[in-house]
Amino acid sequence: MSDLSQDILDRFQAGFDRAKANDVPEANAMTLATVDPQGRPAARTVLLKGYDHQGFVFYTNLGSRKGQHLAHTPEASLVFWWRETEEQVLIDGSVEPVSAEEADAYFASRPRGSQIGAWASQQSTELADREALLAAVADTEARFEGQTVPRPAHWSGFRIKPRRVEFWYGRTYRLHERVCFTLENGEWVTTLLFP
Repeated sequence: MSDLSQDILDRFQAGFDRAKANDVPEANAMTLATVDPQGRPAARTVLLKGYDHQGFVFYTNLGSRKGQHLAHTPEASLVFWWRETEEQVLIDGSVEPVSAEEADAYFASRPRGSQIGAWASQQSTELADREALLAAVADTEARFEGQTVPRPAHWSGFRIKPRRVEFWYGRTYRLHERVCFTLENGEWVTTLLFP
């Protein structure tokens, strides 16, 4: 895999900035699609927590449904949809874990309540009732009372390393502009696509 080109990063940054300037709610929200061991797709919305030449990063409980899917098949697709600016970014690529140092640094930046929640929630597993979750939160708060909450071993991040990035710009009469970057033999190739 090759690092993202500066053109891709500049286009993404420009779109992200336009989304924020136009008050797109949760401009960093992205649909993450994975597949289970039987090849069945699943999608959900997660939050982008960083991006650079290496790819796009989000964090999760490794035992969650998406964490299990990615452990089995480290491939994913992302979609950013910024309705207010009529822009989408579609990303396909391989997935790798972030480093322990990256995960530690991001976990330390989270609000304490979110840190407690990462310990208390057995994400994606069956929950008897809401009270059981609240009891787990209370137990975890008591456990770490007066202490810094460390990152649990079951919580970390993933980096999507793109091999295809498409920028979709809405245009009148549905004559949309589509600019596609595809990684071919270690080089990024740019093409335009029919809408």
